[in-house]
Amino acid sequence: MGNGQRPCLLPGKLILTMSFVNPVNKSFCLEQICESNYLKLLKLIPDLLTFKETAIGLAPNNTTLHITVIESTPYTMTVELSHCFNKNLDEFLEPAVKIRIYLDAQLAEVLSDHVRASVAQVFKNPGLSREIMNYKWRLNYFLQKWLDHILKKDYQFSKMADYATLT
Repeated sequence: MGNGQRPCLLPGKLILTMSFVNPVNKSFCLEQICESNYLKLLKLIPDLLTFKETAIGLAPNNTTLHITVIESTPYTMTVELSHCFNKNLDEFLEPAVKIRIYLDAQLAEVLSDHVRASVAQVFKNPGLSREIMNYKWRLNYFLQKWLDHILKKDYQFSKMADYATLT
């Protein structure tokens, strides 16, 4: 790699543990990860853009995935994606990743997860741009790796009403 820069970490390019990942051009790499996450979400849930409320993902011998539409506008959609580790749907949903999907730009950006609050809650001073970028990087890098993991499991999604008739 020229200019002493580290590559962006896209699927199949480089495998490192999250604690060592620190690309030089983080804003460019963050945009690439958000683009990649958008494509992975649509691969995981092909009908995602038609969902209005909640959908359930089932895969053999795996925990269920839940996606809930929090907000939908003409150009964005905000969803929460999580695993359910119990049969009771109101219990133990993790990692509860809140994702803003930019439909026109075809990007998916993590807003928060079950452990980390939103950027606006954590950083009150917008002058902390480096820290904000690092925080966003960690959130979105986590989503990328989690989506890689769950895409290998062959989940099939259906709307909540359809799921109720299956159980």
